[in-house]
Amino acid sequence: MAQQTTLDEWARDPVDPEIRAHVYSLITALGGAGDDGTYSLGDDALLCLKDLRRWLKFADGQYNRRDVARCMGEANLVKGDLLEILAKISPRVMEDKWRHKIAVATLELLVPLTWPFEIDPVEATVNHHRHGPYIQLAQIGYKRAILHFDRDRTLQTAVKIALPSMAVPLRERTPRDEGIIRIALYFIRNVAMLSPPTSVPMDIDEAEVSRSATIDTFHEQDIFQVLLSAASSIGEDFVVQDVIILEILFFLLKGIDAEKLFMEEKKLRSKGAEDLKSLMQKEKALLADSARNAPTRHNRFGTMVWVKRDDDKMTTISGQDALNAQAGMQKMDQSKKWNKPRRPGKKVGGDQEREEFDVPVSLTASARKHIKAFVEEFLDSAFNPLFLHLRKAIERETERVEVRHPRQYFYLTAWFLRAECARRRTMKERAADPKSAAVLSAEDESYGLVAEVMNQETFILLNRFIQKSQDEKAWQDLNAGMKCFTQILLTVHEMSESALEDDQEIAENIQNRIFYEESTHDRVVMILRSYNGQGFGYLDAVTELSHVFLRLLERYAKQNVDMQIRSKRRARKVKKKEANTEGAAADEDGHVSETEDIQQAQRTVSERKFDFTRFAAKFVNQSSVNTFVAFAKYFADLDTEQLKRAHRFFHRVSFKMELGVLLCRVDILQLFTKMMKGPGGLDPEQPAYREWDDLVKHFFRQVVKNVQERPELVVEMLFSKIPATIFFLEHGYDREIVTRAPRAPAELEVKPGMEISEQIGVAVGILVNQSKMDAVQWVRDVLTSAAEERKAWEDADEARKAIAAAERPEGEDGSAEHEADSPKPPSILIKPDSEERRAAMFKDNKLRLLMTLVGFSRLGEAHDPDATWIISPTFTSADLQLAIDLIRKYEFDPPTYEDGKGPENLVRSKTSAARRSTRRVDFDDDEDDAENASEEDHGEYAADAPTARKPDGERKKLKRRRRARTPVELDEEEQDRRAEARRKKELEKLAKEKSTIFVHDSDDEDDEERDAAFFAREEALRQDMMKALGKSLAVASIEPAASKKRKGDESSSVPKRRKTPPKRKAQPFADSDEDSDEDLGEAASISSRAASTEARVVLQIDSDDEATDTPLSSQHAQTLHETDDNTPMKSPAPVSRNDRDTEMVDDEDDDEEDAPVPRRPVGRNKRAVFVDSDSE
Repeated sequence: MAQQTTLDEWARDPVDPEIRAHVYSLITALGGAGDDGTYSLGDDALLCLKDLRRWLKFADGQYNRRDVARCMGEANLVKGDLLEILAKISPRVMEDKWRHKIAVATLELLVPLTWPFEIDPVEATVNHHRHGPYIQLAQIGYKRAILHFDRDRTLQTAVKIALPSMAVPLRERTPRDEGIIRIALYFIRNVAMLSPPTSVPMDIDEAEVSRSATIDTFHEQDIFQVLLSAASSIGEDFVVQDVIILEILFFLLKGIDAEKLFMEEKKLRSKGAEDLKSLMQKEKALLADSARNAPTRHNRFGTMVWVKRDDDKMTTISGQDALNAQAGMQKMDQSKKWNKPRRPGKKVGGDQEREEFDVPVSLTASARKHIKAFVEEFLDSAFNPLFLHLRKAIERETERVEVRHPRQYFYLTAWFLRAECARRRTMKERAADPKSAAVLSAEDESYGLVAEVMNQETFILLNRFIQKSQDEKAWQDLNAGMKCFTQILLTVHEMSESALEDDQEIAENIQNRIFYEESTHDRVVMILRSYNGQGFGYLDAVTELSHVFLRLLERYAKQNVDMQIRSKRRARKVKKKEANTEGAAADEDGHVSETEDIQQAQRTVSERKFDFTRFAAKFVNQSSVNTFVAFAKYFADLDTEQLKRAHRFFHRVSFKMELGVLLCRVDILQLFTKMMKGPGGLDPEQPAYREWDDLVKHFFRQVVKNVQERPELVVEMLFSKIPATIFFLEHGYDREIVTRAPRAPAELEVKPGMEISEQIGVAVGILVNQSKMDAVQWVRDVLTSAAEERKAWEDADEARKAIAAAERPEGEDGSAEHEADSPKPPSILIKPDSEERRAAMFKDNKLRLLMTLVGFSRLGEAHDPDATWIISPTFTSADLQLAIDLIRKYEFDPPTYEDGKGPENLVRSKTSAARRSTRRVDFDDDEDDAENASEEDHGEYAADAPTARKPDGERKKLKRRRRARTPVELDEEEQDRRAEARRKKELEKLAKEKSTIFVHDSDDEDDEERDAAFFAREEALRQDMMKALGKSLAVASIEPAASKKRKGDESSSVPKRRKTPPKRKAQPFADSDEDSDEDLGEAASISSRAASTEARVVLQIDSDDEATDTPLSSQHAQTLHETDDNTPMKSPAPVSRNDRDTEMVDDEDDDEEDAPVPRRPVGRNKRAVFVDSDSE
């Protein structure tokens, strides 16, 4: 009888038979059950373990297959052999060297077997998809066996294997020691990381491999203590293990509610009761809604309604509820089908499922207790060292830091900050309870336990991470960054309300740093606007961040009225062309304007006062409204805080910002109606229902009012609103757009001192250097065409002249009449060859400079971009041909200039040059006076002797004038040359003065010629003074006592060359007491501020005394006090500056000069007395 075959025999083995045979033989030789019922190792167990590791490494690793892993799973290698081996050698694993080797080899095999299975979409093969589900189920079995192995504590044994290597100091460890520590930690990581697959059904109890089971096992086998010890010693005893500890913490804590973790047991039970009540209310509302539309007892008769449409098509709806108008329309809407085109989205892999941290995880009571104790100890001892070391590693981008590690770092930062805040709130509640004996200490109130993630370095790293994630569209990374940033803001807010002043100051400083950068504000706004279906977890994070950031920023702005922010704006910044150091520093006057430079868009930084209303306006737009509308659509699943978050935003949009137009859209109105009226709306017993009901009522009243005022809003409800539509719906008219008239660039000119041919060379050189050869060629072509046209006109004119001369009678001279009647050539219109050329003729001032130099003229307004360019009739064809030749010459052979300067350094702005020339006129006059005065010989009254000085007020004014009039077009070479000339002149002057003071020849003192010249000058001075005195006496009898100075009086004074012009000239008719007092005050100010003793003059006039022949500079006369009228009068004739040896002083002290003098009649004449300062 033939043997019957089955389908199983025809089935093909998914594993290569040769590989299966080798692997099974090694597993058989590894060991098995002994005579006593325990596991017995084979003779070559160590070699078998090494061979199995090689097969797993090379066959599955290098050849990218999963056959060996599947064979080991089918052979039950982990539970049947490896765990039994560890259990057998565990008691003496640290004592026996051979046993330690066996344990290390077993652990090296367990780590790749328990490594979570990942399918790389790039390198995936058929074997990956064939073996993937089986291996995933096998790994869950491995985890269950490890956690619940009854004969040994497997995880504790793995730690024992690594303890000898951990005990070795860091600097004395070998690479083998580091490898053993690493595989032990990776084994713990794999156990924590493995989770039940969502795509494969399991035949084991999920509670056996849940998070609670893992936490309980870690607690029982003291794994938490190992993690605490390693994390607290990070950077000292452990370095490269920081990222492994980070991953263990991430897979242990992700999804756990930190606030529930630190709730009191009583409060936790109350919270659980509230959750249960909420679920029951939702179920009750769901049943009531279904009962409202449930079929009646007559439903067996049925109901069917036909609706005939315009195109003679029939639509059928059935059921008794179809008789109700609203229910019938709803049923009709539900029957509609729209085959939305589905784009092949990116499939979520297993690694992304494992990294998902938005799925909540529930814990048993024991697991919650164990993880709470671990988190408290971790915050107290290990948080700061570990996260400081991790931040530095992420900043340095070390090799051990992978793409997922920054995401895990920021998520855990947010988690631990939230846990710390929850723990502190619980401690405060416990301390506030009168029945509790708990007391808060200063350490409990301080935030020093989380200080390493609240510093500026962490904020910089976080901002960079968020920006990079947003640019690369790594939404999971961005989600983690947003959670971290939100929790930092909430922690800082709690710090600001702390009882410790140090925490308040730290919080104020952190808030100032966070809110100071406008880029942070813009980043939050852009993240809110850019939501596009990234999932509910991302949506929850982005709405929470925007809500918290906006509210805290508003509160901080109210507390700090003068808040400043640093804004960065894109600006057209002038970037000057490269030049040598001399050329670059030559002209500070801006000879190169903004229009003639290469402009590059860069970011400029500036501070400005923060305006919260302006920021809130950026925050509220159609994109952000769409984000919160998408969040509100989950209203059935939102808790009270999330519903309040959405409510606050819509309230701000509708009433605070008065932009309810943004919410006037059909889908939004329908959403609000469904939330309030159903079906499936908010439960009226929810805490947030009352606020939402008020908001919706007021909003719909506003919508009705807006529709009555603007009927166009009915049509606009179908669409999203752009800013122009919003403005029209608010004001009833379109926004007026003001266009700016284009502005012409600054006109350029070549610096003076160059011929016209050289100037053309400069203009051509600039265009050639800027790679504008097409512009030069276009100018040359225009000139060529114009020269031909002008030459043809000139030839025609010569022919006309010749014909006229032939027709003129002989002997008649008609040259003058011919010249008067000779027509001028017509102007030649210049036409651009393209629109770009037309724009360049207006905007490019280098091209305009060349066009002006070769004879083009511009007609029309200066700022008219469509102005006409012509060639004037004054230019002959020869002139145009000369310009063409010069352009051709310099186009291919650009001129070179001395000192390596470029042609760009030889042009300047016409406007600035005109201003400088105007200023230079006044400055040169003052400079000539100063130079002439400096060449005089001042004798013994030079720099080292007492010298005269002008009043401070005049000096200050002169300084300001000279500083403003100083030319700024000098380059460094010219400035150095002039400074050297000034130094030489000063040295020569000082040398002459020194010789005059200290070197006196005895022959000079007895020089008769010099004495005669001196006495002649004194006699001329005396005669001038007597004449002026006679005039003053003659006029004094008829002048009023209070006569004022007039400009005409200045002509009576003798003009003298002065070093600096005096502020007030002496007047021969200064008979007013007020004027004399004022003049005296000026004299007093001169004498009081001078560095050396100056000459002071007091003239007292008396008609009885006669002047002596003694020189004025040598007279020593006593001061008269004969009468009560001793008011001094200023000298009628100024003393010449050239006669420095005739300086006159007064022996009156400063107090008498500054004192107010009573008014006296001028008619009383006193005699003049000159007192030398030597008499003092």
